[in-house]
Amino acid sequence: MGRKGRFSRPGRIGYARAMVRLRAVRCIAFAVAVTGAALDLAACASAAVRGCAPGQRAMVDTLYLGTDSPAGPVTDAQWQAFLGEVVTPRFPDGLTTWRADGQWRGEDGRIVLEGSHVLQIVRFDAAGADDIAAVADEYKRRFRQEAVLRLQTRSCASF
Repeated sequence: MGRKGRFSRPGRIGYARAMVRLRAVRCIAFAVAVTGAALDLAACASAAVRGCAPGQRAMVDTLYLGTDSPAGPVTDAQWQAFLGEVVTPRFPDGLTTWRADGQWRGEDGRIVLEGSHVLQIVRFDAAGADDIAAVADEYKRRFRQEAVLRLQTRSCASF
């Protein structure tokens, strides 16, 4: 007979453990649905944050930045200038970027297919939250974007 208690049932996996597993499966399914591949499963790590070692609790911010603009596609030179002028001064300790292909529904209801830049920043304190928002706002302004997708997830991180 299994353990008895608030989160367990005799002969079964504990309720809390089952919920963590279900959440992980949902996170993986969401990551695959959004990106087309399981590229970034950091969102699934939030359940494990409670078990982080001291100093390892982190916030992972991921921005999805479309490259189509009314003035034409965002060029590599424009992207590098944006990183150098806007992102790096706010996050000099490091960041990661990669290209992606995505789709979204515009305000007019049409499905839009476009290339994107994905920007991921791992922060160990809450101080950078306003800077992440400022990066997204500046990208929208500079490249006349309708929206920037921002994902925030809690995670454990170490070097």
